[in-house]
Amino acid sequence: MWTNFCKPWFFCCLLAALTIVLLVLNVNQLEHLDHESVLATVIDSSGQDTSPQASGISRKSYCGYEHQTLSKRERLEENSLLAFFQSHEPHTDLVPFVKSTDPSSSYFVILNSGTFFKVGSQLEILVQVQDFQGRPKKYGGDYLQARIHSPKLQAGAVGRVVDYQNGFYKVFFTLLWPGKVTVSIVLVHPSEAIQVLQHLQEVRPDRVYFKSLFRSGRISETTICNVCLPGNLPVCNFTDLYTGEPWFCFQPKKLPCSSRINHYKGGYLKGLLTATESAFFQSDVNIKMPIRSSGPDWVTVIPLGVKEANDPEPSQSMENFPSGYYYKNQWRPRKFKMHQFNEPDNITECLQGKMIYLFGDSTIRQWFDYLITFVPDLVEFNLGSPKNVGPYLAVDLKHNILLQYRCHGPPIRFTTVLSNELHYVANELNRIVGGRSTVVAIAIWSHFSTFPLEVYIRRLRNIRRAVVRLLDRSPKTVVVIRTANVQELGPEVSLFNSDWFSFQLDTILRKMFSGVGVYLVDAWEMTLAHYLPHKLHPDVVIVKNQIDMFLSFVCPAKT
Repeated sequence: MWTNFCKPWFFCCLLAALTIVLLVLNVNQLEHLDHESVLATVIDSSGQDTSPQASGISRKSYCGYEHQTLSKRERLEENSLLAFFQSHEPHTDLVPFVKSTDPSSSYFVILNSGTFFKVGSQLEILVQVQDFQGRPKKYGGDYLQARIHSPKLQAGAVGRVVDYQNGFYKVFFTLLWPGKVTVSIVLVHPSEAIQVLQHLQEVRPDRVYFKSLFRSGRISETTICNVCLPGNLPVCNFTDLYTGEPWFCFQPKKLPCSSRINHYKGGYLKGLLTATESAFFQSDVNIKMPIRSSGPDWVTVIPLGVKEANDPEPSQSMENFPSGYYYKNQWRPRKFKMHQFNEPDNITECLQGKMIYLFGDSTIRQWFDYLITFVPDLVEFNLGSPKNVGPYLAVDLKHNILLQYRCHGPPIRFTTVLSNELHYVANELNRIVGGRSTVVAIAIWSHFSTFPLEVYIRRLRNIRRAVVRLLDRSPKTVVVIRTANVQELGPEVSLFNSDWFSFQLDTILRKMFSGVGVYLVDAWEMTLAHYLPHKLHPDVVIVKNQIDMFLSFVCPAKT
């Protein structure tokens, strides 16, 4: 009898003990629960989105940028930037594919073809877009890119496109060199595709997802991270204390938030488009396709005065667009005379006694790679950093040169970045003393293409504050910003890194840093105007021209 009584008593005690243990574990998790709540997304191994939104269930999104506290001036600036792109929004109703823009049936004509052209003349082009039924479109919103070029002269320049919102576009070129000049107009995306891209930008900022590894002893866990996390699961709040830049990871089930080891790109979501929407993103159909000319697509330009036809000089009285042009494969800015740093000794002489800090994405890491490859005296110091991630350091002890590269803070789509190497550019700038011997170059754009524009505006606002403080305490510091550039596009890449996204970021960057006292290397025009195929990481001839322009700011011509 006593034995029969003990058995249920024993099981009751065991059950109570297990309950207490589970309660302690739950309390421990609650201690790490951030006061912010987010919405959960579930991503399977294939990258397919299985979140409630993908199933058509409505949800309330969360994003750190939605909780910014802005001054009146900052709010006005942000509203102005956003309004600029709202005025360029395409037709609101999604139409069938056959009624979308067909580049093969669209055409352009040279309006002033009978004009006598000299170097400095204006060339006007009229573009009419038509659909796949051969009918003229009655609304705008298509994204066009335009350039003039002379292949034999290795010359090229970009044009300015004006959308009249009725299916007609005008393109304006400034003719900057003599000879036969050919016009090229390309449809990057039809307006129907732009509408889809804008929708993705606003409601699917999680279409590129990131991960972090958490480890303590033998226990390790991996969770998804982002600026915007959907769901109601516990999160780790890694918002930067100094800049307020938001970053969150789903909290590990067994480990504390402090056990985060690294950050890396998780992947790209699939199944983002419907069949109807996918038709607007077809290679060799409507992505970066040329628009034909109805009539001649070229003009002849004669040189000015007695200047040699093979060595034209730009007129300073002309409008400051474009910012420059290629001639004999060399970039020629229109505002100043750019040097050619064709020998390693030229670069060494310019950088002697200087500390050069390169901050940003892989497009400015190309500058580091170019310099240590081209200048033998710049010897890379092995920091044991992951390949293509950094940080990197190179020194020339003989000439007292220090060259450093560091990637910007998240979001960044690199393979693996250690947590303690996730540095925000603004914080790095605040640590620099500055002065005549200090040079800073920044490129930050590509990894922000999937987010609402407010995320990028916030990041640039923080960097701009730090730049202003740096120039205030050390006015002789040289600060250079490399702009965005065009790249190759396909159906999938367009959803994440379209030139349309990059164009928006590039426009915002130029507006926000106007009048700040920094120099711009116009990588956008330097890649769009060149004859080589578009690449995220431009070929070495283009990088060489970027470096020449950068060094011309560091070591300007003595007058």
